[in-house]
Amino acid sequence: MMSDSEYDFVIIGGGSAGYAAASTTAGLGLKTAVIEGAEEVGGLCILRGCMPSKTLLESGHRAEAIRNAAEFGLRAEYHGADAVAIRDRKRRLVRAFADHRKEQLESGRFDFIRGRATFSDPHEIEVSLRGGGSRRIRAQAFLIATGSSIQVPSIPGLEETGYLTSDGALDADHIPESIIILGGGAIALEFASFYSGIGSQVTVIQRSSQVLREMDQDVAESVTEAMEKRGIVIFRETAVRKVSRAGSKKRVEFLHAGVERSVEAGEVLCALGRQPNVHELGLAQAGVSIGKTGLQTNARQQTQQPHIFAAGDVCGPHEVVHIAIQQAELATRNAARLLHRLQGDLESVDFGLKLFAVFTHPEVASIGLTEHEAALLRYDVVVAKYPFADLGKAEVRGVTDGFVKLLAEKRTRRILGAACVGDLASELIHEIAVAMYFGATAGDLARVPHYHPTLSEIWTYPAEELILR
Repeated sequence: MMSDSEYDFVIIGGGSAGYAAASTTAGLGLKTAVIEGAEEVGGLCILRGCMPSKTLLESGHRAEAIRNAAEFGLRAEYHGADAVAIRDRKRRLVRAFADHRKEQLESGRFDFIRGRATFSDPHEIEVSLRGGGSRRIRAQAFLIATGSSIQVPSIPGLEETGYLTSDGALDADHIPESIIILGGGAIALEFASFYSGIGSQVTVIQRSSQVLREMDQDVAESVTEAMEKRGIVIFRETAVRKVSRAGSKKRVEFLHAGVERSVEAGEVLCALGRQPNVHELGLAQAGVSIGKTGLQTNARQQTQQPHIFAAGDVCGPHEVVHIAIQQAELATRNAARLLHRLQGDLESVDFGLKLFAVFTHPEVASIGLTEHEAALLRYDVVVAKYPFADLGKAEVRGVTDGFVKLLAEKRTRRILGAACVGDLASELIHEIAVAMYFGATAGDLARVPHYHPTLSEIWTYPAEELILR
């Protein structure tokens, strides 16, 4: 056992949330340590999430552009994809991102300790060091930012038949001619776009009545229609019965609309969600309980123990990187306020500007309230839409799927939310993020000059319609 150490603030997890918290401590006067127990440093976003998945998607989108070259008067032929080359490019980029993050964590601004942490009591953890041995560490406050891992439900025959998860698919060295994707969330649909883009026949099997359940129905339907137009087969309202071998292929049997059906493909990808990494932390000894979806926190990111905070996938409710960073930075400031016994209330997290994007083809993005959420909160709202099919720049680019939608408070016309299905939706949504951040109304947005022809000007049309209502 190495000599004991004491800190003001200990962060468990060195991913995006953990690093953001550690960086925030620089100007707060907290003696800080970051504990990272994974074999690789970088966190989910860099190693197995945002960056590698978007790298693969870029290959898929470019392959689709090559196949559609004739529409633009160009002669080009698509000769298939090189899975190893795609994987190797992904590995190079991920390694560069991860190396940079490791340098940041080892910068000396705080202590960086490689090992797995387990709580001994509410103020002490024991760290099993990666190099061997252990270390006992005490702290006045903690942040748990250990992320999430793949969740695979119990489906008869799945384990025996074999399957891919997102981790395996991101590092695969082959491309199946056909693939069945179980799930209809962001991860499932992004992989559906990737595989379809590079030429695989894709079938999506979704349990609920719509894909992207967190979005409004009209948004989900638009995404579904666009993906089906590209040849992706999507079954909704299903119940998977079993998975089995069918010669050289794999078969998924499921119930759909009261009828027993089956689909065969070269591979099965299970994309049915993730679960928080909490079960090896010894939380019972810390007096912290685990809920159905992870650690329970209040609006100040505190668990049941006021000095133990949590951020990111480990507690939700929105498993996206920029919110994890927002939560971590807020939790760190709150911890400093507690430890320094400063006057005033602790900060509360505000999800009013929550951004969400899915990098399918077409992309889909949203901010603020959906129509469904607005109804639950009893807002009196007005809604306006405008299709990309009527926008000049979209027609020029040959990307006319989808629409934009603005949601505004009826009395004041203050913008409460927006959604976009279409080309570059993940970029276009930030115009509304800026507008909402400054409390803009639909009239404010309509008066902002927009260059023509651009994709961005599409927002002015629903904004103008909301003024006239």
